[in-house]
Amino acid sequence: MRSYFKIIATALFGWVVTSAFAGDRLREIQQKFVNEKFGMFIHFNMPTFADEDWPDPDMPGQDFYPRKLDCNQWADAAVEAGMRFGCLTTKHHSGFCIWDTKTTDYNVMNSPLKRDIVKEYTDAFRKKGLDVMLYYSRLDTHHRLRPGLIQPSHIEMIKSQLRDLLTQYGPISALIIDGWDAPWSRISYEEVPFDDIYHFIKQLQPDCLVMDLNAAKYPQDALFYTDIKSFEQNAGQHISKDTNRLPALSCLPLSSSWFWKSDFPSTDVKSPEWIVDENLIPFNQAYCTFILNVSPNRDGLIDGNARQALKKIGQLWKGKEGSDMALGTYERPITAENIAKHRPAYSSWSNDGSIMAFGNDDNFGSAWQSNKRVKEPWFEVDLGRMRPFNMITLVDQNESFSSYRLFYQKDGAWTELSVQPQSGKVKVHRFDEVWGNRVKVVFTPSKESMSLHEIGIYDERQ
Repeated sequence: MRSYFKIIATALFGWVVTSAFAGDRLREIQQKFVNEKFGMFIHFNMPTFADEDWPDPDMPGQDFYPRKLDCNQWADAAVEAGMRFGCLTTKHHSGFCIWDTKTTDYNVMNSPLKRDIVKEYTDAFRKKGLDVMLYYSRLDTHHRLRPGLIQPSHIEMIKSQLRDLLTQYGPISALIIDGWDAPWSRISYEEVPFDDIYHFIKQLQPDCLVMDLNAAKYPQDALFYTDIKSFEQNAGQHISKDTNRLPALSCLPLSSSWFWKSDFPSTDVKSPEWIVDENLIPFNQAYCTFILNVSPNRDGLIDGNARQALKKIGQLWKGKEGSDMALGTYERPITAENIAKHRPAYSSWSNDGSIMAFGNDDNFGSAWQSNKRVKEPWFEVDLGRMRPFNMITLVDQNESFSSYRLFYQKDGAWTELSVQPQSGKVKVHRFDEVWGNRVKVVFTPSKESMSLHEIGIYDERQ
């Protein structure tokens, strides 16, 4: 009986912290992250010893041996630069874990170093008063966690590794997760269920932000699958310094690539003046925290030229930090599975090159486009069976409609949802859960050429 009540209590606790997190507390920690302004990304893992960011996934653990590893040196460099937190690559795409874990033999304790780097890093940064964040790659080429090969055991490994990281090293301000739904990883939010992992993280540490590096695909006007909108500059992802209103991050390496290369000690790093004037200051004014990557070398130390640049950045930025900017209004993150994706779609007359299939193809660059002669266009999605849902999103990149009505079909009858039409490029409607097998949108165009870039239908956890 005692075990039964323990199970019930655990389930209720998970529901309470998840529900509470979805409200004011989430905004508080999003605001705190924006106020951090500047942090150190630390790419240090197996690629450090390969001169490549994507090494052989079966590269021997014996090759990982930073003989002079000193995380205190990293923390000192972060303080000199005026940074307020660090973020360490606990596992990159080739699957090597730099903490003491029982989830795999491919870890630092089976290397010549035999030291838990995550612990040394978290201890060193906290000692200097710096917040602690962690990076974790969802793609794992060593364990064959890649497109077409994903097994239930892979999902369990991910959860076990995240449990390690979120229960053994104290409070973690944020997890930056990479390798989800990116062109180079090609693993969707359904194959490795984002919503499950997201809420698993929140149950372990309710105040841990989940940041997915997915800005290349999703519109900049809403938080799709992330608590913080992320922009990786090296991948061509750039925040709008003029229009962004979401809590955001932008990341960039100080040197030419993310992981240390043998020519780094003799190669110029990016200009400290450019880092401060063209990145730090304007990004901070757009609700965006800047994360500058520094690559420790094979000894486990930051090179002299990088250390000198960080010191100069700190000198240039001192006194220019500016005041904190209060975030405005925006919708909370969308984390649930889009059940409209790739489902059969129907519509009123559309242009031949922009048919209805483009309206729910999970591609925000394509769109269904109504023929201009249709005065009241409509778009419909067949869910295949009766499904519960409580949220619908409409992405209108061209802002071509602001008046519309939403309907759902149940038992052959159509019912209109009581929602207020929204303006803007991304329209998010949350409502009490309904059941239906079809969803229809009827539009009143505001432009002659009306288009729908993407419709999303979700059953969001309450």
